[in-house]
Order: sequence, then structure tokens, then C-alpha cells
Amino acid sequence: MSKLTIRTLPLLVLLLLAGVKQANAQGVSAYFGLGSATDSPATSAGCPSQQISDPFNASGPPTSCVPAQSMGGVWGVFGADFMIKPHLGVNAEYSFRFAQAKYLPSEGLNVRPAFYDFNAVYQPTSGDKRIVPVLEGGIGGAKLSFYVAQQAGSLFTQSQFFVSSNHFQAHGAVGVKLYVRSDMFIKPQIDVHWVNNMTDQYGRNVVPEYTISIGYTFGRQ
Repeated sequence: MSKLTIRTLPLLVLLLLAGVKQANAQGVSAYFGLGSATDSPATSAGCPSQQISDPFNASGPPTSCVPAQSMGGVWGVFGADFMIKPHLGVNAEYSFRFAQAKYLPSEGLNVRPAFYDFNAVYQPTSGDKRIVPVLEGGIGGAKLSFYVAQQAGSLFTQSQFFVSSNHFQAHGAVGVKLYVRSDMFIKPQIDVHWVNNMTDQYGRNVVPEYTISIGYTFGRQ
């Protein structure tokens, strides 16, 4: 996670919370959870299916083609909802892979993908119910940070940042807040990220994500 993201998102959550009284909001929810985002392996031009060209190998396809890796692993997600009206609000969300994933294992190249998005939120039912469906739609970005693994002594390896790839994304999600207490909820959610030019690194531009979060609603009536 970048330093800018670490600084910006908590500030955003605090601003949302501070705005409850100022805007007579219907409730602000903050949440954190776990899940996974999935995408198939990419295929480079001139390479067999689900193989990519190794940019560190100057021989060119097909001799430079190596097996591609899929997206997956354990992800974290955190965000906040700010309900301006009983059924309508806004949302900011950030999801990221906890650990680096292998991308070109033969070259020691790893990747750590992340998504961030800003959405309109619609809750079809009243926010004071125990079961509150949530619909989200908005835009944001995807960032793939690449690292090169280097040997550090005989027993340890360390990773050094190499380059990042940034993409525009359109985002949609369907979830439900299940209130286990008056203000505390569990939120399973399915997200769909349409990422422009994600096929430069993976097999599809459409990336589904599945998460379950624990959250708390402030100012719930």
C-alpha cells in the first residue's frame, strides 16, 4: 500500500464521520474485511495460450514465452459509506492483495495489485432494518506494483520496488449489511471491476471480487 493511500483514506473516513452532524446525515458506516479478486492468466501476442513474453529475454517469442500467473490470493478491503439521504449516499473503498504474488517467477518479478473506487450508494430499504441491501456504482483506478526479489544473504530475500502500472476502472457492487447488534454489521459483498487495459497484465478486463467485512454504523436511527 502506498504512503499516499495510507495517509489519504483514513483522512477520508474521518472527514465522512465529521460530516454527520454538519449534513444531518442518515448514518456513516466504516468497515474492514477479507476476500479475494480473481483474473485469469494473460496471453502475449505470438505466445501459446496463458503464456506471456519475458521482457528480460531479448530472444523474442516464442522462445521467450513463459507461463503466466493468475490473480488471486488473500485480499483486504476497507471503506466508508456516508448516507446523505435515507436511501442515497456516497462511498469510498480500497482493496489490496496482502502479499506480493509471483508474476515472472524465473526472473524474480512479483506483483501486488490494488483497487480504489468512489461510488454512489443506494440502499433500497430503510437503514434502521436488520438486513440492509447495498448497491454501489462508480469509478476509480487499479494499481499494479511490481517488485524484484533480491537475495539478501544465504537465508533471506528482499523485494525492491521496480515499476507500477495504473489503469482506470469502472466499479459496481452488490452487498448486504446484516446487523448483528444495533450498530454493528457483517457485510458480504460481490464487486465487479472493469479495468481498462488490464489485459496488458492479466487475461480479462473484468475482475470479480468477493469479500466479507465487519463494520460499524455511526448515527444509525
